[in-house]
Amino acid sequence: MNNQTNTAILPLAGRILMAAIFVLSGINKIANPAGTVGYISAMGLPFPELGLALAIGIEVVGGLLLVAGLYTRPVALALAAFSIATGLIFHSAIADQNQMIHLMKNFAMAGGLLQIAAFGAGSLSLDARRGAATLRTA
Repeated sequence: MNNQTNTAILPLAGRILMAAIFVLSGINKIANPAGTVGYISAMGLPFPELGLALAIGIEVVGGLLLVAGLYTRPVALALAAFSIATGLIFHSAIADQNQMIHLMKNFAMAGGLLQIAAFGAGSLSLDARRGAATLRTA
């Protein structure tokens, strides 16, 4: 692979891999809303049905926007904040090694998303196409 291919393909691959966990998690919440509402309730959070709807929206819509590379920087920031918040709320029992691993996974995802926010979607994205269209019309 040459450097030009790397700078085109790797950001797209990174966005797809990063988005997969969000989209799949959102689909799982759609498939089992009662389980998710129960989990949110068990954590003592108010309005679990609203939390479910917000989580589905953030995960599915945010994940798909990330794959498409549309509004990539703000979407990546929102998903990073969501990852940190959900990690701290749902995986805070760090004496349990499994919960510690989940917390660190959420933090690692946030770190990758911050990289995407900092460096953008790359050339294979709708953001790049929109930018090129804006340049052509200016």
